[in-house]
Amino acid sequence: MSENCHLRTDGAAYFCNMRKLIPGYLALLITIISCNNQDHAKQNGEIAGGPAAMREKILTDSILQFPDSLILKEKLIQFYRDSADFDKAIETTDKAILTDSLNYRLWEIKATLHYENYDTALAISSYETALLLNPLPRYIILLGSLYAQTKNNKANEMADFLLTTKIPNTEKEAFFIKGLYYNYTGEKNKAIGFFDKCLNLDPGYMLAYREKGIALYDQGKYNDAITVLDKAVTLRNNFDEGYYWLGRCLEKLNKPKDAIEEYKTALMYSPDYIEAEDALKRLNAR
Repeated sequence: MSENCHLRTDGAAYFCNMRKLIPGYLALLITIISCNNQDHAKQNGEIAGGPAAMREKILTDSILQFPDSLILKEKLIQFYRDSADFDKAIETTDKAILTDSLNYRLWEIKATLHYENYDTALAISSYETALLLNPLPRYIILLGSLYAQTKNNKANEMADFLLTTKIPNTEKEAFFIKGLYYNYTGEKNKAIGFFDKCLNLDPGYMLAYREKGIALYDQGKYNDAITVLDKAVTLRNNFDEGYYWLGRCLEKLNKPKDAIEEYKTALMYSPDYIEAEDALKRLNAR
């Protein structure tokens, strides 16, 4: 992934879903193990570096006690992920794969981590493995989106597969993938046509509004883009990317004050929106 995830988060609803529901008895067991390890660590003065270091040690010690527990390994991976320590998260995932290479979920986690670490090529490779192990529709959709972002015509193959097999609730995703592919390859009118098909099936598909707005923006049709993006933020008033692209369009129309308001609104809903921050700095508004 070469751009900030605020700008291109296709399939984000899937990328961020890494946790499983833990059965009650196992959750209780893990809690007991963790508490025992924490008490032991405190008594022996083993932990330095504060709560985060203690949490890491508790998890690693628990995995040593129960090396076959996938849930514990996932919790440690998630700990590193939450800390944005992708090197350790990926290393931990790779170790788990060494002992369970046919576990498609581990490959999905690996793909997610690589995507969030801006390595689209390795994310694609990992999702391809996950798909071979378990042909879930969401893997087809995610791969299609990633192929589209890398201008790989396999995106259309994924989309056509979804359309011909008529997997329930995937038609709109197929049209979105096609639109995304043509948006990235520069065929903006084709892209807009597919985004319209997607929105006809699901008028609340925010990513399709965003991408259609970007396609119009790239064509210099700023007022048309504003119409599309206004509809998006009306339907979902916390749609940060909609406000950001509204700001971009208003800048092009030489309306900096209005653009500033849109960028500020984007930041109100997403305080870590780097592009909106940069835009405000560029306009001397922060």
